Amino acid sequence: MLAENLPAELLHVATFLLVSYHCLMQKKEASASLLWMFSAWVFPGVGPLLYLSFGIDRVPKKSGRKTRANRQFLAARRALETPDLPLAHWRSVHDSLRASPTSPAAGEIDSSVSALLRESPLLAGNSIDPLETGDEAFPSMLGAIQNARDHIHIQSFIINDDPVGRKFLDALRDRARAGVRVRLLYDRFGSTHASLRGMFRRYEGEPNLALAGWTQANLLKRQFQINLRNHRKLLIVDGAAAFMGGINLQLDHATHGGIPPIRDYHFAIRGPVVQELQYVFLRDWNFITDEEPKNLLNRRHFPELEPRGSLLVRAIPSGPTEDERDFLPQVFFLCMTLARRRISLVTPYFIPTPDILRALQSAALRGVDVRILTPGRNNHVYAGLAARSRYEPLLQAGVRIFERAPPFIHAKAMVIDNEVSVIGTANLDVRSLLLNYESDLLVYSAEFARAMTGVMDKDFQAGREIILSEWQRRPPRQRFLENFCNLLTPIV
Repeated sequence: MLAENLPAELLHVATFLLVSYHCLMQKKEASASLLWMFSAWVFPGVGPLLYLSFGIDRVPKKSGRKTRANRQFLAARRALETPDLPLAHWRSVHDSLRASPTSPAAGEIDSSVSALLRESPLLAGNSIDPLETGDEAFPSMLGAIQNARDHIHIQSFIINDDPVGRKFLDALRDRARAGVRVRLLYDRFGSTHASLRGMFRRYEGEPNLALAGWTQANLLKRQFQINLRNHRKLLIVDGAAAFMGGINLQLDHATHGGIPPIRDYHFAIRGPVVQELQYVFLRDWNFITDEEPKNLLNRRHFPELEPRGSLLVRAIPSGPTEDERDFLPQVFFLCMTLARRRISLVTPYFIPTPDILRALQSAALRGVDVRILTPGRNNHVYAGLAARSRYEPLLQAGVRIFERAPPFIHAKAMVIDNEVSVIGTANLDVRSLLLNYESDLLVYSAEFARAMTGVMDKDFQAGREIILSEWQRRPPRQRFLENFCNLLTPIV
């Protein structure tokens, strides 16, 4: 009997040892390694198969091509920076507008951030206007599109085949027919609804209108690749005006049929930092389409810009590439650890990395007023439950947590000490921090921070505060669901 079972037992031991060896060589988090090793031992055959399918971190390999493309595009930019080319002006603008925050707290943050974001200088002379929900953002964006004279570059995670998506595509087509060069980049996974309905095919072949779908997956799997998504939402018009934030091009972001829109923040941007966002878009476009850098890095796309405001702003392009993977996690961590008085944070998906979780706890324990707002009813049920699995240690440390009443809040923003703001496309979850391509801005301005605090406070006031003593009395079934859903979040 023993002899009959020996081959199966040897196979079981061999696969367990292979999984264990691979986990340890990949330098996974200890908890993730132990989980996969436990699964391989307890579930012979099934455990190793699950590890092969979901446990192997393929992100570095898949993102390697994008890393190389980023470096090649940077080299092309530097090669084109001669005195008689427009990029020389762009760099000179950077040099002339380099500045440092005047407040000690902001200066302390930026001294650390500047070493991290060497290719994203801190620029003066910018203006940023918050736009709340698609009801404010869509008319402003469409107005900018209609006034475009040379080019429009637009990028969105989700474009739906619905009245909003079609309205934007029609507006882009109309400007293209008028001679404006239009480049549209959408994420194939996020925009699956429109792709499957053939919306983008209806606009192909239009003069001056180029469409491209983002994917880093095998072409046969492009609709089902979850990781390495491009979550950026950018609109750049004539290289002089930009829009960015959390709002996708879909009907849910606008009032319709008496239904209120998703609560979200978007931003209208003017000034030199627009060219940083332009560069981010063109780098992505070059990667997906292979359009020649010399066609993209020119005066049309980088015109001479005058200062348009008083804000000091630094762009934070981030993604799973070798050169950018640490940007967002470190910026969030630095801001939280250096906060002295208050941290206000709004995020739809709250599944932070362990170090950021500890940074929030530490801030509260040293007396910082830490406030976090999440949705009371999440559009992804598992994400909402996974977020709640993290509440108790934060509440015990003194963090104040609020859950906003519907409509669903999709906004992403953080304000530190009423002086420093982080705005953009990134959620405070593992996927945005480590797996997605995101675009955020770090803003040094007490005036802008006060404006953002006013916007965010309206949402805090619409939220219900979670009280520790009440939270600890929640039913065991709820605790089980929270911890189970936490297992469904990305394991890194």
